[in-house]
Amino acid sequence: MGSLLEPGMLVRHPDKPDWGLGQVQSNVAGRVTVNFEHAGKQVIMIEHVDLMPVFTTPER
Repeated sequence: MGSLLEPGMLVRHPDKPDWGLGQVQSNVAGRVTVNFEHAGKQVIMIEHVDLMPVFTTPER
């Protein structure tokens, strides 16, 4: 899944729900930089953590 993460995508950390929603900033060599609502910028080693993509639907 890590290779599918692209800048701008929204994700959540499965073990850190208190970090809130995060936006992928970059994905280089297995390291994904994410800016989380309540934890700021974090570098995630994707081999150790499966970030969960968040798909939102437009409100009507």
